[in-house]
Amino acid sequence: MAGWFFALALPLLVTSVQPPPKDCSDIYNSGHKVSGVYPVYPAGLQSPVEVYCDMGCESYNEIGGWTVFQRRLDGSLNFYRNWEEYKNGFGFKDGEYWLGLEWLHQLTGKRKFELKVDMVDFEGNKAFAQYSTFSVGSEEEGYKLTVGDLASGGAGNSLAHHNGQKFSTFDKDQDSYDGNCAKTYLGAFWYNGCHHANPNGIYLWGKDATYYGIGVNWYHWKGHEYSLKFISMKIRPVK
Repeated sequence: MAGWFFALALPLLVTSVQPPPKDCSDIYNSGHKVSGVYPVYPAGLQSPVEVYCDMGCESYNEIGGWTVFQRRLDGSLNFYRNWEEYKNGFGFKDGEYWLGLEWLHQLTGKRKFELKVDMVDFEGNKAFAQYSTFSVGSEEEGYKLTVGDLASGGAGNSLAHHNGQKFSTFDKDQDSYDGNCAKTYLGAFWYNGCHHANPNGIYLWGKDATYYGIGVNWYHWKGHEYSLKFISMKIRPVK
């Protein structure tokens, strides 16, 4: 009798087990609507990673499920770091942080993602840039950036200049410039020759012509001489 009951119950137990969330959209769709830090499993159950999930409570978002992979908000964290740190990630998920290039590759290699970049200046003005697609290649490919068309937002298309570029840090130069863009502009990014966006630059305070291009810049909104107060980069699967 007990064996008969177990044979009937086993399929129910198996089908009731939910797959682990691969990103914040899975968590959002499971009913969790509060923004915060959650574990996700882009590389499987043996490799969890904590991320900050924007569930629609912030900025311009009406529908949540955004996986935040970069955030600057107060200058409390040094972003001038080496290749290994940008590969693996650093910082505090509820504050300033960089998720990690390998995690970005794991995330975007399995689904089609869109990208949203939220920005705030020191006068309280807000802007954003949303892109139709976003993916990051493997380490063998230099974690190459592929970004689609600008879909919406008033911040302008500062990522077009970086599309197709490999990621560069001060100790791993993969840009299209004769020198090292990461060293020149004190950051790390998918530099071309060199940048229209420098979200991982030095955290400064607004406009200052003496610090050209080294701040947290988004050229098509504020130029190379203005360092933003807040910027976050986040991704969500395209429906």
